Amino acid sequence: MTANAIIGFGATLTKGGDAVAELTSITGPSQSADTMEVTSHDSSDNYKEYLIALLEAGEVSIEGYFYPGDAAGQITMHTDFQARSKISYVITLSDTTTTWGFDAFITAFETSAPFDGPTGFSATLKITGKPTLAITASAGLTTTFFAISESAVIVPDPANDTYEYVATVLTTIESVTVTPIAAAGVITVDGNVVVTEQASSAITLGDAGTVTDITIVVTETGETPVTYTIHVARAAAG
Repeated sequence: MTANAIIGFGATLTKGGDAVAELTSITGPSQSADTMEVTSHDSSDNYKEYLIALLEAGEVSIEGYFYPGDAAGQITMHTDFQARSKISYVITLSDTTTTWGFDAFITAFETSAPFDGPTGFSATLKITGKPTLAITASAGLTTTFFAISESAVIVPDPANDTYEYVATVLTTIESVTVTPIAAAGVITVDGNVVVTEQASSAITLGDAGTVTDITIVVTETGETPVTYTIHVARAAAG
């Protein structure tokens, strides 16, 4: 029998659309069910009888290396903990088509500093409400997929099932816009919602000779998001 297991390496956690960096372990959701006893004198065979009562979504536990530069991930998790904020999270498994989506409060946040190892951190996310397990990928981009302003040279040619690109622009170009096309779902460009076939807001590029990453995400209801990454290379000054 052929094994259908998928490797755990490569799983990701995002909060409000931003990835949490340097994770080494993601565990959960740890779902369970409450039970209620309904044994009566009419119960047969001298065995207790039960019904399933309320369902418990449980918790998600994460561990990783503490990265103080992860302002949108680890650091805001601590801010959310102090503010008692409910935030939307998505766990994406390594096959990139299986996701857990849920809302949660952070109930624990901890750093550790062993003398013989890297500084670590851990957090516990208490899920509120019903988590969603999605195993079908969104359709993603459709013809002509996407375009970049300022006559960028894109390699390879944009396609629905190609998820990573390099786009080269002249050194004089300081910002670009991205125009994505999708027949269904919500499209975001760098976390901002964009209407299909309309340009995004201007995205500021780094200095000449640097690369700026831009992400396009297409998400259909009840299905896993599809992410495209564009590495925009601004040519070095002559």
